[in-house]
Amino acid sequence: MWDNTIHPEPYAPRAAQADLMDLRSRLRATRWPQDAGDAGWALGTDLAYLRELVEYWAEEFDWTAQESALAALPRFQVRLSGMRIHFVHVRAAKSSVRALPLVLSHGWPDSFWRYAKVIPLLVDPSTHGADPDDAFDVVVPDLPGFGYSDGPVGPPLNSLDVAGLWAQLMTILGYETFGAAGGDVGSQVSRYLALDYPERVVGVHRMDAGLPVQVADGTSLTHEEREWFKTAAAWGASEGAYGAMHRTKPNTAAVGLTDSPAGLAAWMVEKLRAWSDCGGDIEQSFTKDEMLTNITLYWLTESIGSSMRMYRANAEIPLEQQRRRVEVPSGFSLFRGDIVLPPRSWLERTANVVRVSEPARGGHFAPFEEPELYAQELRDFFRPYRTARGR
Repeated sequence: MWDNTIHPEPYAPRAAQADLMDLRSRLRATRWPQDAGDAGWALGTDLAYLRELVEYWAEEFDWTAQESALAALPRFQVRLSGMRIHFVHVRAAKSSVRALPLVLSHGWPDSFWRYAKVIPLLVDPSTHGADPDDAFDVVVPDLPGFGYSDGPVGPPLNSLDVAGLWAQLMTILGYETFGAAGGDVGSQVSRYLALDYPERVVGVHRMDAGLPVQVADGTSLTHEEREWFKTAAAWGASEGAYGAMHRTKPNTAAVGLTDSPAGLAAWMVEKLRAWSDCGGDIEQSFTKDEMLTNITLYWLTESIGSSMRMYRANAEIPLEQQRRRVEVPSGFSLFRGDIVLPPRSWLERTANVVRVSEPARGGHFAPFEEPELYAQELRDFFRPYRTARGR
């Protein structure tokens, strides 16, 4: 089913040399805060590590090489609801009636970058030692206001709104039915796709269930669920300051983060470390080049402010929407290094759960940290739902 009135166009952005020179100049001119002593990461980003990273960014990091590597992915732009939406679209390497269309949704602080490593494993499984019948046609859009996608003019969009855009995008690409998967904000988007388009979504895979949502009858909570609520509240008190800022005063933080690349790196790197399965050593999960590719995407697109404003929009989704139960077959991969892992009873309360797994490695950014494991999780979950209808 094709929409012949809207046509995606190939898109491979190239940064202007003047912008890269300005970035290096700003990095070299960073004004550093007073040293807090031997605090390490206890007070936020480790200043000693950040100095090292910023020096590497200014003097050695090769954005042009990273940009060229990303350009190897077939990327497009399409206008939806007046916005240019950037997306990756890669069809299965070998023709197969079982290739399943799959839309992957990312979260914060990332973009299509989250899936850059895993896409080849999904579209060409036989080259990576897996069954060729487990191939996917992969679509990875940048959320509105993230990466190379335009932000909305006016109020930010919430995950419900984005789910509607993704349904339009899959129609434009000719996919009547498809799978949906994601983590973080992308988990919410995937959930609303399943809720609002159950006749099109054959299955939904999520890496998390989000933070707890108040239930209508609190007495029905299991002991494990009550403990999870407490754990989530404690995590919010100690780790959730960023989220409170995003939900309430995003424009205040956006000024400094848009003006200072070192500030932007501090804001993002602390989360990459805290939410990954790195054992406290961030470079166990990400190389400097990998981190800086993600951060430079935010810098060059000036998207930190628009990405944060989506938190405000999602906080205002009515409670009755947040409480809806997903009836589409649902799977969860709860990677051990992720944050605030929910009990199975909560998953079954909120979704038609057919599979839950707990991979031994990986964290919040598992598609990037452990692409082979994540690819296998998707293959295993979606195998029963493959059909020729989506092609």
